Amino acid sequence: MTKRSQNRTAATALFWSALFTGVFCAHADPQLTSWFTRNSGQLAQIYRTDADKQSGRSETTWSNGRNVQSQPAYCGVQAVLSSSNWVYIRSTGLGSQIMGPWLNGRFPNLPTDQHFIFAIPRHPSAQTHTQPNRLFEIGLFVDGVRMFDACDAFSYSNGHGRDADPRAGIGPGDRIWNRNAYVNEQKTFDAALAHQQNRGTYHYHTQPIALRYQLGDHVDFDPASGTYQESSTPATKHSPILGWLQDGYPLYGPYGYSAPTNPASGVRRMRSGFVLRNGGHGTDNLAQTGRGTLPLWEARELNRSATLKQSEAGPEVGSQYPLGHYIEDYAYLGDLGKRAGNDFDLDELNGRWCVTPEFPQGTYAYFTAIDASGRPAYPYNMGRRYHGTPRGRLIASIQEPVATHFLAAPSPPSPAAAPKKTSLIWNPDSGGYRTQ
Repeated sequence: MTKRSQNRTAATALFWSALFTGVFCAHADPQLTSWFTRNSGQLAQIYRTDADKQSGRSETTWSNGRNVQSQPAYCGVQAVLSSSNWVYIRSTGLGSQIMGPWLNGRFPNLPTDQHFIFAIPRHPSAQTHTQPNRLFEIGLFVDGVRMFDACDAFSYSNGHGRDADPRAGIGPGDRIWNRNAYVNEQKTFDAALAHQQNRGTYHYHTQPIALRYQLGDHVDFDPASGTYQESSTPATKHSPILGWLQDGYPLYGPYGYSAPTNPASGVRRMRSGFVLRNGGHGTDNLAQTGRGTLPLWEARELNRSATLKQSEAGPEVGSQYPLGHYIEDYAYLGDLGKRAGNDFDLDELNGRWCVTPEFPQGTYAYFTAIDASGRPAYPYNMGRRYHGTPRGRLIASIQEPVATHFLAAPSPPSPAAAPKKTSLIWNPDSGGYRTQ
């Protein structure tokens, strides 16, 4: 055995020894049991083009010259670990459905194995004072795929008279009129409603419809077209947990109990508390007034006046900047005299206090929002602030003893999908499996 092999074997043995120092336990704790691991032993795959998808020709290794997946990697969650205060998820970050294609192969980014560890607080508590949070990644879905907020990376630049664009030498913009990722980027989403940024991080901004299908959450799949859609039949059961936010509270699918604290009240779609500022529901009409004021919820989050200076105003509503182009194009019904439970269900953070199948005694819970036709509805997964303190985060390594609740068992790739003469090993440095 070579010295390199000996070092690798010793490192692997040390990792396994450390991993199992915690006593295995199987609590009926949804933070530990809600993770989707059915496909964790399968290789991640993509369709590069529409033609590949139509023919069923997927890839387990890929490259565009910048995002390189030179070795097959497994799907999503690879380990679920915990201590008294934290849940740790090891994941590749790759979806367990066949990902892609994106813009029929013209999208410049491809997903890659991120081999990360995500830490989620086990004892969430509500924030005692409102504190705006700089959002971006807001949580983790139960299939180990990252959850991003409602915005993309750009906002309007009043001085340049256009949205920010690094290619034009314009930075992030003024950060006053922030672009809605679903409206501006949905053409780059795959059938699962996900895509990846330039570093290869596969992620969702809105509902994870493919994951919902895998979890049995009122979604149909058409194998002929490879597309997902909301089931046309009435929903009869409460949605499952889809993910966990960085504050430790759960994100459910769109269906909850009609009465928040009564599980016998029937199930229905949870209605978003946000509407377009188009003159309906008591809102102002930005098409008539112009984008000269912020919605009250945003002014409240930023602790500032809703009235903007001329240098802060957004562009006129029109074909280039339609209503919904920015998240500030939405008003919160609670600011307009409407009542939760009567006119809408979800608060300005996109959640509510309620009982659920996993929390019969009650919890604060976020719900992914869809409209009556099944399309994603703003603010999608979470508003502009967390209900609790967002202590969850990516970490480089686990620095305390942990209990092991799930560990994906290594198995060799299928001969048709993997390169010849390869073996699959656990890499303790990267936190994922690799072929060699």
